[in-house]
Amino acid sequence: MSDNKSVLVLKVGGALLQCEMGMARLMTAAAQMIAAGQKVLLVHGGGCLVDEQLTANGKETIKLDGLRVTPEDQIPIVVGALAGTSNKILQAAAAKAGLVSVGMSLGDGNTVHAKIKDERLGLVGEVSPKDATYLNFILDQGWLPICSSIAVSADGLMLNVNADQAATALAKLVNGNLVLLSDVSGVLDGKGQLIASLNKTEIETLVKQGVIEKGMKVKVEAALEVAQWMGKPVQVASWRDAEQLKKLVLGQSVGTQIQP
Repeated sequence: MSDNKSVLVLKVGGALLQCEMGMARLMTAAAQMIAAGQKVLLVHGGGCLVDEQLTANGKETIKLDGLRVTPEDQIPIVVGALAGTSNKILQAAAAKAGLVSVGMSLGDGNTVHAKIKDERLGLVGEVSPKDATYLNFILDQGWLPICSSIAVSADGLMLNVNADQAATALAKLVNGNLVLLSDVSGVLDGKGQLIASLNKTEIETLVKQGVIEKGMKVKVEAALEVAQWMGKPVQVASWRDAEQLKKLVLGQSVGTQIQP
């Protein structure tokens, strides 16, 4: 494995899990990158699966400022959907693409420090980088770590972490390049056109205008935080777009570049 290439941290949203072709394409792209000596780390959410499981269990989905509220009685369901089903669906897709993967959560290997983010959100965690030993070991084998956004606090609480924020902490930990992949090709302007590059001021203006809102606001703010912390751009792109994936394999920039 070449050490001169930094780790590519790919964050995927739950919508990917409902698209077999999207998963197959992404895993094929990951396999090509790993074969070429690029280390890849996959971080995932699974909002739609969580919603399905909550509904099946007679619970309702509660949001506050675009973030999921996780009451104590919902955490077993959320953990099962994210660290269980979602994680294994992605491992199955990786296996199909001939990849050796390690299914993990933020609770594994002392990887992150986790605490309750805000009492109003319930068992929702905030994570910061802690120890890269476990991740580096997996990456050094040429394996693909597939990490769910479930963390465990020092006092033993299982916590649900926003997957964009989870990916942020892991990108910081391995000093990687972060790409937030969703089902949209990047940040779109008021006319639905892709914006190639955004800085802090431009983001603030678009948020004020309501062009960037809800989930995309959380995504872009997470991207900006990492970009500033690491002093390098973070990409917001799509797993739906086969062309974007091809460019990614070639190490080219895709989607919207969020500038530090």
